[in-house]
Amino acid sequence: MPFWDATVRLQELIHRQGQVATVLHPPSASLARVMEAAGAEVGFVGTSGVVGSYTGMEDVGTATLNECVQIAGWIARSVNFPVILDGDTGHGGIMAVRRMIEDCIKEGIAGVRIDDQPIEGKRGTGTAGMEVQSLDVVLTRYRAAVDCKRELDPNFVVMAQCYVAESANGGFEEALVRMKAYKAEAEVDWVQLTAPRSVDEVKRARDAVDGPFSIMQGYMNPALSNDELLALGINLAWMPRPTHDVTYVALYDFIKDFMARGTSAWDDFREQHSGNPYLNGELKIGGTQVAKQRELEEKYLSQDSLDKYDRSTGRDRS
Repeated sequence: MPFWDATVRLQELIHRQGQVATVLHPPSASLARVMEAAGAEVGFVGTSGVVGSYTGMEDVGTATLNECVQIAGWIARSVNFPVILDGDTGHGGIMAVRRMIEDCIKEGIAGVRIDDQPIEGKRGTGTAGMEVQSLDVVLTRYRAAVDCKRELDPNFVVMAQCYVAESANGGFEEALVRMKAYKAEAEVDWVQLTAPRSVDEVKRARDAVDGPFSIMQGYMNPALSNDELLALGINLAWMPRPTHDVTYVALYDFIKDFMARGTSAWDDFREQHSGNPYLNGELKIGGTQVAKQRELEEKYLSQDSLDKYDRSTGRDRS
């Protein structure tokens, strides 16, 4: 998806009222296309869940900016829904943050989420030992990102991730102060609170922040439904994990069965899911570049060279 379309679409979604836009992890470019066919609207390339799936690295500040942007770019260019990158702590100072925004836009990524942790102790959401950086340093990150996106593409979305409520040197009351500053002083597009523990805290956080706002629901039990979010004035649902749970569980169960029963497990699987559009051929994932390759060969190659298509007809994948 061209970045100018992706950023406009993401702005539309984060400001859309009366309907929740759910943000999901696309585990890979191919699976992102499956998600798109099923109606997914927004993707988030998390450092742990998505980049970690490719690299095997965990969310402890070891994934580089180039790795994250490259993987997110592959996914963003494969689908027609906007994709947001996990920008972690910005991968450095002011100039590193600017480079991240520039690289994201070049790669077709529609937005970036930047958090308020210190670079030296970066860790994943919900991890023990969480700390946050000083307000001055964090506002500098966000201001640098916002200024850069305004220069290159005002529709690019800068999202502030507030870890203060779950940090060792923070707390919920401080989180309210921080989120107001992220929006009012740095003028980010979207603010997210990581750790509300009650509906009352969600209400207070929502009241503290103007504009697009979301929560992570790791401490909410049960999680709030879309209707409950809308009733609280929240039109964005942050739900990256389900795509991983579904794919991991399904793959684990199938491999266990296949190792025990061999091809009978595959036969049974196909029979059980015979109505699925991917298995019955109604849903085509990929193939456009293969078709383009043949189209161009027929344009460029001699007839003698094109005889290979008669000698090797390929398999019918319908």
